[in-house]
Amino acid sequence: MSLRKGSKVWVPDRDFAWLPAEVLESSNKQLRVQTDSGNKIIVIAPEKIFPRDADEDEHGGVEDMTRLAYLNEPGVLYNIRRRYALNDIYTYTGSILIAVNPFTKLPHLYNNHMMEQYKGAQFGELRSILIAVNPFTKLPHLYNNHMMEQYKGAPFGELSPHVFAVADASYRAMMNEGRSQSILVSGESGAGKTETTKLIMQYLTFVGGRAVSDDRTVEQQVLESNPLLEAFGNARTSRNDNSR
Repeated sequence: MSLRKGSKVWVPDRDFAWLPAEVLESSNKQLRVQTDSGNKIIVIAPEKIFPRDADEDEHGGVEDMTRLAYLNEPGVLYNIRRRYALNDIYTYTGSILIAVNPFTKLPHLYNNHMMEQYKGAQFGELRSILIAVNPFTKLPHLYNNHMMEQYKGAPFGELSPHVFAVADASYRAMMNEGRSQSILVSGESGAGKTETTKLIMQYLTFVGGRAVSDDRTVEQQVLESNPLLEAFGNARTSRNDNSR
């Protein structure tokens, strides 16, 4: 990583995890940087800092973090924080492909036959990951019938990130293409896993043609909306002492 005087960077901080800073002096073994607040001048090793997008303060964050100039930990956290401040609690991270260097030749993975296999194939095995930040407040405008109608049948990625977009993409793939679907809801205690799962079920009820105000449980309505949705009835939610 080449950093010179004037480069925008992130430096580690005990209280705030990361602070925005600018390089004042650069050498091979250490950098002299000043935080954007002007309160700190730090001498630090280059490997302990991360580059920062110089234009990141000109927008309220990006909806899909694959569009970030630098996809690193402080950049991701800063983007999520800026969006959260605007009540944009959902953010995509794009589809992730993890590659592990085998340190050996694997010619069967990269020959013409393999290229032919992937030619024109649908990119459906990996789905975009949706990050949700618990707003700790009610945001009813995000989850009403009007919002569900907006996402119903909309191409994935055309509208802003939302749990309804993920639910709709899975529903369409299952109904139109007959492909089995799984939605993984994960997070720490209090992150909002239970509420997110309820929203997914609420949306599936909606697209299945049932009234959300029906007296039956949401789960019952979803399963009765279409036989193909019975697979969702087998889903189990991990529970702990702090979640209902």
